Amino acid sequence: MKKTIFSTALTAAVLALSALAPGMAQAQAAAPEASPLTFNIGAFSEYRYRGISQTRSQPAVQGGFDYALPGGFYIGAWASSIKWIKDAKGGADVEIDLYGGYKGTISDGLTYDVGALRYVYPSNGLKPDADTQEFYGAITAGPVTVKYSHATSNLFGFADSKGSGYLDITATFDLGDGYMLAPHVGHQRVSGKGNGIYSYTDYALTLSKDFSGIVPSISILGTDAPKSSYVSPGGKNLGRSGVVVGLKYNF
Repeated sequence: MKKTIFSTALTAAVLALSALAPGMAQAQAAAPEASPLTFNIGAFSEYRYRGISQTRSQPAVQGGFDYALPGGFYIGAWASSIKWIKDAKGGADVEIDLYGGYKGTISDGLTYDVGALRYVYPSNGLKPDADTQEFYGAITAGPVTVKYSHATSNLFGFADSKGSGYLDITATFDLGDGYMLAPHVGHQRVSGKGNGIYSYTDYALTLSKDFSGIVPSISILGTDAPKSSYVSPGGKNLGRSGVVVGLKYNF
């Protein structure tokens, strides 16, 4: 379950390759355009998605790519190691996210992003299937983005949960010298009879610094999910407050 953000995000934006700095190119030579294809790889002390640990509070490796199509369209893919499927007696130990959408401008400083995302857990074997389809829409005004994601399938294996939704607000503040601060709050609603106990609110505060594409980060995060709702086989609360550190390379 990808952080777009940040995340979620987090979650989860890929930096384009930078053009040559002034003085590095020959006089009167045009700087090369940024590549429409970008990649990212990373390692994190834990993979949290919408505040819930996907790796039983253990480390994760991740990576993906994005391709900017002409006219504002884009496609991409992203993957991460996970543990929750096997904890649920399934067969998958990887999550693959496939997505595409369109970004446009409403007015100066006001943009939108709409698209679809498919979460794939190969050979997961769960009943209901853990694979999940969502459509999303986001509005960004200055540093603040409001996004809503709507599930058109069952949500991550919850029975009768079609129509579940996730609303989040994330801000990204440029502190200068490559430092970024991103506060976030979101609410996951799990629809369906008897699924209300799995609805919750999550929060995060992430500080990162970009060293020419190498981005270390630290996040303080957690949820208000009931302790009994999201637990590991050993009884560990997967939505508890914690700290996640990571290192990502965008190229």
